[in-house]
Amino acid sequence: MSGQIIPESGKLCDPYCGLLDSHITAFSLSLSEKGFRKASLKSKLQVIRNFNRWLIQKRLKLASINEETVNVFFAERPRAGHVRRGDHAAMLRLLKYLREKGITPNLLPQIIDNECSFLANKFLSYLKNERGLSTATLINYLPVAQLFLKERFGSGSLKLGEVTPTDVTSFVFRHARKLSPRRTQLMGSALRSFLRFLHLRGETLTNLSNCVLPVAEWRLSNIPKGLDPEDVDKLLADNKRSTEVGIRDYAVLLLLARLGLRAGEIVAMMLDDVDWDSGVLMMRGKGSRRDSLPIPNDVGDALANYLCSSRPHCSHRKFFIRARAPHQGFSGSTAIDDIVRRNSPSQPSKYHRNLRKSQFEGVERHSPTLAWR
Repeated sequence: MSGQIIPESGKLCDPYCGLLDSHITAFSLSLSEKGFRKASLKSKLQVIRNFNRWLIQKRLKLASINEETVNVFFAERPRAGHVRRGDHAAMLRLLKYLREKGITPNLLPQIIDNECSFLANKFLSYLKNERGLSTATLINYLPVAQLFLKERFGSGSLKLGEVTPTDVTSFVFRHARKLSPRRTQLMGSALRSFLRFLHLRGETLTNLSNCVLPVAEWRLSNIPKGLDPEDVDKLLADNKRSTEVGIRDYAVLLLLARLGLRAGEIVAMMLDDVDWDSGVLMMRGKGSRRDSLPIPNDVGDALANYLCSSRPHCSHRKFFIRARAPHQGFSGSTAIDDIVRRNSPSQPSKYHRNLRKSQFEGVERHSPTLAWR
């Protein structure tokens, strides 16, 4: 591959090297496949060589390498300001590579064998297997349940039958003062789910989930309006489709404006989600929800143009790929927000997050008839 760097054996086999010698070449190839250019590879391999020598000097083994080891390495660099931009990220990529190859062990969460952890695992299983909630929801719900148990019982035995409505309301009031209305709503939803789970297991005689008071937030008083059709047309027309990034951004903007997709749904799109023969797009919604949408001609043309002329060559199956290395899918919905901002520099606040509402005011989203407007 053109941009790839193969470390020079003469430089890697000096008396200070050895631990990473047999892995640097393969790691370099993996970075090349992700789209890193020659200059970027050269700087990343240099810091890895320095780290390689440092491991020998400290008499450390590969199995002991982790994030803390990397932090100590950079703290002991001989000259102030010697850590260049991207050095720390390069070391974290090396750690990820070594773990994926089984060279260094994965970091495992600390498992505490007690009643609280046992109940928390049962709660996670309930949320995932019986309610079918997403991983993101599990991550948000579990800490609330653990905090409630910790504050109610401390390190003592879990006598769940002794939980009262006062315990529940006191917990909500205590934490609502420190959280925003949206975060308080999330905390309430998590606590209701946990209390409902306890009742279903027979741990509590009554369903205490009804004791979690709702949180008022008058969101309807300030709903952002969708863009006028003229503004949508102007936004799409101003897109610079002469560049590879512009071709990608135009396809994203069309998905927002014509199909009303959420940013997270665009990020989650896979190559296999598009059925070109039948002209249908399978969308991955919240949780395990799947929606089937007809693809309008202009949207299909934009998606095909992106795949043929703009999408970087890589092994990732995500539909939309970062233009700069590493060539992988977007990390989150913020990338879609940035695309909207970048293509509407004159009035970013007007367009931000309002584009997908432009043609769907008062109508249920994902209606097949709307896709052809």
